[in-house]
Amino acid sequence: MTGPGTGESAERLPAALRTEALEQLLTERGLIDPQVMDGLIATYETGVGPLNGAKVVARAWTDPGYRRRLLGDGTAAIRELGFGGFQGEHIVVVENTATTHNVVVCTLCSCYPWPVLGLPPSWYKNPAYRARVVREPRAVLSELGLELADDVRITVRDSTSEVRWLVLPERPAGTEHLSEEELVPLVTRDSMVGVARAEAP
Repeated sequence: MTGPGTGESAERLPAALRTEALEQLLTERGLIDPQVMDGLIATYETGVGPLNGAKVVARAWTDPGYRRRLLGDGTAAIRELGFGGFQGEHIVVVENTATTHNVVVCTLCSCYPWPVLGLPPSWYKNPAYRARVVREPRAVLSELGLELADDVRITVRDSTSEVRWLVLPERPAGTEHLSEEELVPLVTRDSMVGVARAEAP
């Protein structure tokens, strides 16, 4: 199974070529405007992406009131920071702790909270990940480099078109002196999906 931090270019090549051919065909027939498509892609790769989610997490780590609102109504709290819209209509946030670990999957397709995580990575859409993380989450997380103690309870959250999940990772030890802005780079997309931890610098 391909996952975070592993080479995926060989696997993606056929899909990339098919996508390019489809885009060319649709452009030639006047069904899409390449500039509009480039703008949409840039929006979801840069403007809408994991940096937004990292800002949400860093705020929750430093502001107890915001953390309570985020865990109580994720969509509304995320909207407070200006993030929302398509694929982010209903986001539920769950917290990872020393004894509880949440990991997100979409068993049906690849539902994903785009406004705070950007486009889903290829491993998230991989049928092997989608099937196995439900049956054997500890083994899958271990293969992806995340070792959890036996006494940590793992909960698998299944995203759907109605509800998308976001993990609030545990704040790394030794970061108490860091500001909200300094914490943002410690938060990764994978930690907000639950397949990795947020790591201290």
